[in-house]
Amino acid sequence: MRDVARLAGVSTATVSAVLNGKGTVSPELTLRVEKAMQALDYHPDQIARSLRVGRSNVIGMIVPDVSNLFYAEILRGVEESCQKIGYSVILSGSSDDSGNERRHLETLYARRVDGVLLASSVSEAAYDRLTLRRFPLVFVDSVPAGVTSGAVVVDNAEAAFVATNHLIGLGHRRIAIITGRLDRSVGLDRMNGYRRALREAGIWIPDDFVMHGDFHVESGYKYGAELMRLPTPPTAIFCCNNRMTLGLLRALSEQRINCPNDVSVVGFDDADWATSFTPRLTCVAQPTYEIGKRAIGMLLKKIDAADADGAGQEPNVILHAELQVRESTGHPRDK
Repeated sequence: MRDVARLAGVSTATVSAVLNGKGTVSPELTLRVEKAMQALDYHPDQIARSLRVGRSNVIGMIVPDVSNLFYAEILRGVEESCQKIGYSVILSGSSDDSGNERRHLETLYARRVDGVLLASSVSEAAYDRLTLRRFPLVFVDSVPAGVTSGAVVVDNAEAAFVATNHLIGLGHRRIAIITGRLDRSVGLDRMNGYRRALREAGIWIPDDFVMHGDFHVESGYKYGAELMRLPTPPTAIFCCNNRMTLGLLRALSEQRINCPNDVSVVGFDDADWATSFTPRLTCVAQPTYEIGKRAIGMLLKKIDAADADGAGQEPNVILHAELQVRESTGHPRDK
């Protein structure tokens, strides 16, 4: 900073005022400082600044799978909101591993980010130590058991109930499911919504119609193939996320099974590619951008409350998904 001040012919206080956007520095002096910074390739020490002012203007975000477009859309909502207020985002992927999740949380805390958005991959309280430190944290998508505040989620049970009822309304009675991980709230809630719809319709489903996936492509492929090889296969399949739906569709294609004539398919998450298939996919569309926008808004309130030594606890925000009915679902040929 002293070198910049010397080259620009101003005081270090003037350089500091320009960097922080504070004080009344004339346009002429501001331009001289900016040119000196460019000539010297000067970049402020953000870590030192964060220690001085108590804020880094950086937030962390941890998701189970950085390659999943669902999380990319949430990130878009987060980043666009952050850009408007001068915040940056550090993205980390846990690869669905509790150890990775803990390490990322500790690293972000050590790097003095102002708070974290966490799509938790585990049900146990991996975040307890940070909570005890009053570190601002907001959950998105998946919520550990017992968390009743500080989360932005979709009503997954209701969305799965609506999706399964759509198939029931078309006349299907042999409806299978490829679940996600049942140790995560999203997987369990979608399973519960599916079971509730069948129970209320008086439909009994055999155990081999319930396939326990893990939210990844390979499990959708494996269990989709197994379902269609059953002596009496299902006439409809509810697949509980976009990645598993891709695997399911590959399995159907390899077995030359026509959708929806042979089997109807409902996916979860309305990715861009859902309308590029033939037939176009019936999907549960989650408000991904809104999830990101609401989550960063909640986190910033927590950060402000932490600065003011306030509690900063807000009740969970529960958003609603919408079923997009397209051509991958139809009446069963074999009832």
